[in-house]
Amino acid sequence: MTDIRRDHAMFDFGRLSSRSPRMVVCPSSALEISALIRESAGGGPADLLARGCGHSSRGESLTSGVSLDLRGLATIHDVTGDCVVVDAGASWREVLKATLPLHRMPPVLTDYLDLTVGGTLSAAGIGGTSHIHGTQAANVIELEAVTREGEIVACSSTSRSDLFDALRSGMGRHGVITKATLRVIEAPERVLSYRAVYTSAAELIAAQGRLVADHISGQVKSSDFELNAVVYDKVDGPPSGLSPVDAEELAFIEFADRLSPDVEKLIELGEWDLPHPWGQVILPADHAAAIIEETMAETTTADLGFGEVVLIKRFRPGPVPMLRAPSDAVLFALLRTASPGCRTVAEMSMANERLYQRASAVGGVTYPPSVVSS
Repeated sequence: MTDIRRDHAMFDFGRLSSRSPRMVVCPSSALEISALIRESAGGGPADLLARGCGHSSRGESLTSGVSLDLRGLATIHDVTGDCVVVDAGASWREVLKATLPLHRMPPVLTDYLDLTVGGTLSAAGIGGTSHIHGTQAANVIELEAVTREGEIVACSSTSRSDLFDALRSGMGRHGVITKATLRVIEAPERVLSYRAVYTSAAELIAAQGRLVADHISGQVKSSDFELNAVVYDKVDGPPSGLSPVDAEELAFIEFADRLSPDVEKLIELGEWDLPHPWGQVILPADHAAAIIEETMAETTTADLGFGEVVLIKRFRPGPVPMLRAPSDAVLFALLRTASPGCRTVAEMSMANERLYQRASAVGGVTYPPSVVSS
């Protein structure tokens, strides 16, 4: 294993805090991770933390111990008609690049493709198709992992199911995911994307639960609530019951990678490297509209920063016990950036705490799951 520079591992995407790891290592196999855990002294397994692309927003991928850079484990091993076997350090972009030539795709993709498989499975992984397929963690067939004792094991819903359930959405507390066998489905060639506008969160959430579409998401734009409904390989009009204000036809890969131009712009403007005090909660669908409306009533442009990104996605978590989400759930995410002239990091973080308290009062949870002992 190679000890590499620590400066990159001192920060995550959120940049709300920093931690200097004692060592950064880039393992190339599960055996190397196992050896590191077994040979570690003092802190032991708790002193070791896996890291993918470091896209966490609340310091979840930071450690003062040993930082494991899993990008050294990024091989796509096999693609069949039903599944793909990939290393945990592979990004969803790399997975899609391997599956699309065979007209296959994972059922659920992240909006931003440059996240690792192990990273999002450890959080759960919510996408625009999660209203149909559940989270990414719900579409795992088998995992290979190194336990806290250094044992390399394979687990699934029928073998070592307790470990399987603990690893998915477990935020790395129960072992290091090193390989995943993921379900794949037929991939479309083109999509039709429709945009509709509603006047309230309740209307948007109701529409998300009612409409039949392959991919559904929502955003808050000024005082409007926008819904995006996408259908795959169909040209016979919008979903029944939807009155779109516009429509766009795209190649599927262009749609899947739709955030790349925005990210490039953010990097160019310097916004990508600013602190991102993201506030994300999963709410019960029957309480979501009230929480969203109350939160948005006290949220201004200065509270959100550049881009003013607020996401609303109704979804089914699937059988992922560690997520602790309601069966009919709504992701509410304020993707804040501490842009110049906007609220401070401390002020944005305080606003997030108010949101977390509101969510908890109605049975909601933070997303990603809080890193606490289970």
